[in-house]
Amino acid sequence: SHSMMPSRAHRFPAMAKRNYYEVLGIPRGASEKEVKAAYRRMARKHHPDLNPGNKDAEARFKEVNEAHEVLSDAGKRKKYDAYGENWKHAEAYAQAQGAPGRYGSVRGSRRAGPIGAEMDELPLESFFDSVFGGTRRGRRGPLRGQDAEHPVEVTLEEAYAGATRLLHMTEAAGSVRRLEVNIPAGVRTGSRVRIAGEGAPGAGGGPKGDSYLLVTVLPHPRLERHGDDLHTDVPLALADAVLGGEAEVGTLTGKVVLTVPPDTQNGRIFRLAGQGMPRLGQPGRGDLLAKVRVVLPTDLTEQERELFRALKRLRAEAKPHA
Repeated sequence: SHSMMPSRAHRFPAMAKRNYYEVLGIPRGASEKEVKAAYRRMARKHHPDLNPGNKDAEARFKEVNEAHEVLSDAGKRKKYDAYGENWKHAEAYAQAQGAPGRYGSVRGSRRAGPIGAEMDELPLESFFDSVFGGTRRGRRGPLRGQDAEHPVEVTLEEAYAGATRLLHMTEAAGSVRRLEVNIPAGVRTGSRVRIAGEGAPGAGGGPKGDSYLLVTVLPHPRLERHGDDLHTDVPLALADAVLGGEAEVGTLTGKVVLTVPPDTQNGRIFRLAGQGMPRLGQPGRGDLLAKVRVVLPTDLTEQERELFRALKRLRAEAKPHA
């Protein structure tokens, strides 16, 4: 029975958060590439590792990740552009204005207000009847409970090796049960980890829904992730670039030595096979792409400068005369 269900009007929350475009400092028409570039810039600026103990930076960092999660997904971004902070309720909002939706059409007692304002007078019983099917008097059999989402953040190291999170699940009687959940290696931002039967209880004796961990992978100070591959810059001394040498490359499990051949140009990329991220649910790993960044010498002694002058003369003499 649903006799205890309140009949007050259902209202969506008013806009309270900063606009996601303002969070990333980009215009509404920004391209996918511009969104990604702005996200990297802002995430690095507010990364907790670079701002230890700064609560404001930590809050901004979470805000930047939230904005990126929505604006980097074409479907979510389209809903956000149309419905603002209420984008998650897009379907229900459309139904409330009489638009056909997944569960049919629903109308409130007055026309809904503009995007970002509270929705006008949509009776709660009508809203839930439209979403869950049937009328309160005419439900047919038990109904499965709703699914629940729990946002979690993991570091790139945790996404590489796998991780666990401890959830506190509130039971119907009000007691709290602790549940340890495994997050598999290879997850990325947007991955959903299913926890069967840990959602809301069903109606009329129906089964419980499921719970999902909604994963956000935090940016790394040195490594950038592209799919299952990782990208990093490798500083290389000028002499080693010219003559050949070795350079250390930091991975998520330690350091590996990269052998650099003579005449290596600035910006050259070396692919280290199997040093990337695990492939989620599949065998193997991606690669690590190491981009050479030649470091020019500074604070030269007079003797070193003379060697460069001699080299310059030799190079000039070696050029064919016109």
